[in-house]
Amino acid sequence: MAEPVSSETVSGVRGWLAETAALYLKRRILIVFLLGFSSGLPLLLSFSTLSAWMRESGVDLTTIGLFALVGTPYTLKFFWAPLMDSLRLPLLGRLFGRRRSWLILTQLALMLSIILLGGTDPVNNPGLMALMAVAVTFFSASQDIVVDAFRIESLPESEQGAGAAASTFGYRIGMLIAGAGALFLADAIGWFVAYLGMASLMLIGLGAVLASPEPDASAEAEKHTADNESLAAWVHRAVFTPFSEFLLRRGALLILAFILFYKLGDAFLGTLTNPFYIDLGFTKTEIAQVTKVFGLVALLVGLFAGGALVKHMGLLKALLLCGVLQALSNLIFVAQAVAGHDIWMLTVTIGVENFTGGMGTAAFVAYLSSLTNVAFTATQYALLSSFMAFGRTILSSGGGWVTDHIGWIGFFIASTAIAVPGLLLLLVLMRMFPPERVSGGKQGA
Repeated sequence: MAEPVSSETVSGVRGWLAETAALYLKRRILIVFLLGFSSGLPLLLSFSTLSAWMRESGVDLTTIGLFALVGTPYTLKFFWAPLMDSLRLPLLGRLFGRRRSWLILTQLALMLSIILLGGTDPVNNPGLMALMAVAVTFFSASQDIVVDAFRIESLPESEQGAGAAASTFGYRIGMLIAGAGALFLADAIGWFVAYLGMASLMLIGLGAVLASPEPDASAEAEKHTADNESLAAWVHRAVFTPFSEFLLRRGALLILAFILFYKLGDAFLGTLTNPFYIDLGFTKTEIAQVTKVFGLVALLVGLFAGGALVKHMGLLKALLLCGVLQALSNLIFVAQAVAGHDIWMLTVTIGVENFTGGMGTAAFVAYLSSLTNVAFTATQYALLSSFMAFGRTILSSGGGWVTDHIGWIGFFIASTAIAVPGLLLLLVLMRMFPPERVSGGKQGA
């Protein structure tokens, strides 16, 4: 017979829960959560939600696949990250501070570009739609640069973990709204109103910025920036030093190649999942209910599991296990293709894919964080996340062409094979940096 739980244990658990709740209810953590929401909202509006709109309108798969290229700004944001990281806007900067002024500017620009994207026609004017989608991704990528810096500078070291969790959760909620929410609205009242509604939700992030103070670290950094600093000195401080510090590390180019390829199989698959569901006869509401709502739950469970694996197995071993599982999970779409319009099979498919994808994401984000020097966090993280986004946009843009030539089953098998190079690069990294040496330190340092 099991012994009863002692009152001291119950009291300890209650105390821990109360302490955790108090941490996540802190104003600065809630601000980070809302900014995470603001970051996650625009992504699908220029990606999978847009692809569903295009496929429903009769656009061919090759064109839809090429539209992954509109995400190119996510891969190039490290070019203008030093500018946003170091300079203060002339008027807004005096009123709100360096970080908040850039956030306000990018959020207002995002609202306008989302509305303009919703007013385009995918059949009669795909070029204009592509241009507006690029505008959305450019301002979204720019917002991400500042949100990352704002989060790091707003929180003390003891709250950085909670801030990262809150930001990720907000990001996923934003993606859910832009995915399931937009599909529900489009089914009920049309695509333009759906995009108009998404644009209005950017007011949440704008309100969070206005309700928060400028980070102390940002204000302090401005005090130490000379007003008469020469252009050459600024370029060296803001551009050369952060990049050279990373690129001069041992194995830097190999690490960048691994970052490029690790999530490529998932990215290749993700470009065409919504068109695949539509081809099987699923309605937008069914897609929203299963892939977005249930899919978010599976993803969050996967994120938690991936984080636990990192803690118990070490970073690189967890990356390897999660990478193998997320690659193999792509094959379940073959079973979905055979089953056809089967809502229960779709639930299994999404559960497996999102759970393993969440595991891989948790381990991968932990790895990227381990690579960042705290002295250059915003610019270096922009560099690393740009390489990560390159696979999602440029390298995955041929998915529609592949499907047109070898069919859906061939495409899903190919998406699994594409994940192999990233796993091989990881094995090389594990030989260069044995797991016991990097589990608590900086990779390649």
